[in-house]
Amino acid sequence: MSFAGTGVVAIWHDLLPEARDEFYEWHNREHMPERAGIPGFLRGRRYIALNAGPTYFNLYEADSVQVLGGQDYLSRLNTPTPWTQQSVKSYRNVARSICDVTYTSGVGQGAYLLTVRFDVEQEQHKPVSDALRQRVLAPLADRQGITGVHLCVADEAVSKVETAEKKARAEGTQIPAWIVMIEGCAADYVEAAGDAFMVELHRLLEGQSSTPEATLYQLEYTRCKTPSAAG
Repeated sequence: MSFAGTGVVAIWHDLLPEARDEFYEWHNREHMPERAGIPGFLRGRRYIALNAGPTYFNLYEADSVQVLGGQDYLSRLNTPTPWTQQSVKSYRNVARSICDVTYTSGVGQGAYLLTVRFDVEQEQHKPVSDALRQRVLAPLADRQGITGVHLCVADEAVSKVETAEKKARAEGTQIPAWIVMIEGCAADYVEAAGDAFMVELHRLLEGQSSTPEATLYQLEYTRCKTPSAAG
């Protein structure tokens, strides 16, 4: 489906094995409901990797990047709960971007999602963006079993804002610059669409130093802005 707003938070991370049980309790019962309750946040999703990591991918959809750089969200990031402070210490290999959604198309939420992270040299931003939005992504959305295709570009300034929650993590945070997400109803459909996309992406990035990173994920949990018992 098309994303619910024009801003997203995209977070990838691994986790210390011994922290798994506590992570799920915290993330399901406190963290994602808390995020979904922030004004302007519309939906949160968590995925688990089916191939090369990072193990978890978390996606939050919001009205706009302005919401994600605004005071309501920042106040939560700067006053993390004790449970949050304890849980994020177990995060490893964190990558987090606050992004503008520059293309989104689809018919519904899929159970499987491929994320492709890559960089584009500054002078190539417009031609690569135009090619993706005008030629490459739309045909992917029409492929068998595909339910959504999305292009997100990081707002570096907003993504780099230091917060108490970020400082509570044991490691630094990467900021992926460009992200394409392909979601669908079966893993093989998403993989086939991903393979077709990677062929086009390598052509667009020919001569550039970027090496795209692709990971296939399965949906674990969705949280919408609805009454708590409804999810």
